Amino acid sequence: MKVRSSIEEAINDIHDGASILVGGFGLVGIPEKLIEGVLRKGVKDLTIISNNCGIDDYALGTLLTTRQIRKMVASYVGENREFERQFLEGELELELVPQGTLAERIRAGGAGIPAFFTPAGGGTELTSEKEVRTFNGKEYVLETGLTADFALVKAWKGDRSGNLVYNKTSRNFNPMMATAGRVTIAEVEELLETGDMDPNFIHTPGIYVQRIIQCGDYDKKIERRTVCT
Repeated sequence: MKVRSSIEEAINDIHDGASILVGGFGLVGIPEKLIEGVLRKGVKDLTIISNNCGIDDYALGTLLTTRQIRKMVASYVGENREFERQFLEGELELELVPQGTLAERIRAGGAGIPAFFTPAGGGTELTSEKEVRTFNGKEYVLETGLTADFALVKAWKGDRSGNLVYNKTSRNFNPMMATAGRVTIAEVEELLETGDMDPNFIHTPGIYVQRIIQCGDYDKKIERRTVCT
């Protein structure tokens, strides 16, 4: 059975020093309830792979405040002042990766592809110590696929077999991260019976998901509110 009855049960084997892929983009499509569970569990020395670290007092930002994150692999420091401060003061290890490269490294990891060449970052300090080869007169940088001990993802709907559907822009890093975790844990807003979802519209097949839990009472914060007058 993949369905779990509590967050604590769903994340019971996340341990100190674990590497964790965390879905979402900014505050969109983040597995906020699973992150809250990791916060309560108190595990530390974590390596978090995520597009960014949200904001100071919410979701992944709270794990920075409690010093549970040892290393971030991300493409964007974002609106998080504590993230910036810890990095500049040498308290947090950071591997900064171009956003498209980060997405492809995760996709490659999930597909079992150990490495690939990309033109992104060529000739910059970010790739100065990486292997570079020339194809058709253009330089390409060798990047490795990314996997992790765990993947935490957020979906709109899921069924008891672990099949997932994401809502609109929450279909960002979540689908590829679901394939790249050795243990993938999904939180969903709606939990359906197996067979109730149209297989033509499933985004993540259940074979990639080991655990699923239904959650509710989402805050759905907005990272930066902009209005037109």
